[in-house]
Amino acid sequence: MVSSRRTLFALSAVAAAVLGLGFQAARQAGAPPADPVIAGFRRSTVASVADAMDQVTGRRGFMSHDMRPRVDGKVVGRAVTALMRAAAPEQATAQLSARHSVGMIDAAKPGEVGVLVIENGLDVAGLGGLMGTAAKSRGMAGIVIDGGVRDVGEVRALGLPVYSRSVVPSSSVGRFATVANGIPVQCAGVEVKPGDIIVAGEDGVVAVPSERAAEVLKRAQEIDERETKMVPFIKQYKALTKAIEVFNRI
Repeated sequence: MVSSRRTLFALSAVAAAVLGLGFQAARQAGAPPADPVIAGFRRSTVASVADAMDQVTGRRGFMSHDMRPRVDGKVVGRAVTALMRAAAPEQATAQLSARHSVGMIDAAKPGEVGVLVIENGLDVAGLGGLMGTAAKSRGMAGIVIDGGVRDVGEVRALGLPVYSRSVVPSSSVGRFATVANGIPVQCAGVEVKPGDIIVAGEDGVVAVPSERAAEVLKRAQEIDERETKMVPFIKQYKALTKAIEVFNRI
């Protein structure tokens, strides 16, 4: 007999294909104009955005080193947030445990990025196959979790990029409960507010305050352009010294 979890895995793969066709049809029918700031960050690199945050704001925008892609894919979009804390078993029922994180996903707009913070929760999974299916069906760009993720194979089959600080099979039920959504959160060492821009890739995750986004993007583009121009110097001199001297960049 096929287990219910394996059945869910198969259904998730089918759902991903169906959802992908639906999104493609929507684009062909004519989607609303793209946000030019989001489009600009998509063309930049995570490292350049991290450097631009340092230079423009004077503070780090990059999340902790253990915030890693568990399901690959570059993510750029505006943040929606939820917060989860340890709770007594009677306050961490199946209904209450993920109430606000589920609410965050169910209200998300296409292209938004879920940012879920589980306080001191590296051994707790904040998202699995069911929530991943809901996020994919909403057209979310990805999920960032200060905590754990589970059902990685199912989420990968959906094609939903997920970044988290751990992978763990545990449930939050009986252990943690969500307390709010749509609020500022501290995610892996960085403050994230609803509407801030998340840029994530193989190098990690950077959060850009919405009120400084245009400045940070401009600087990131300048960094990208300068580094592109440095490449011929490095190839010509077979060393970095001349390129650093000319461009004052490393």
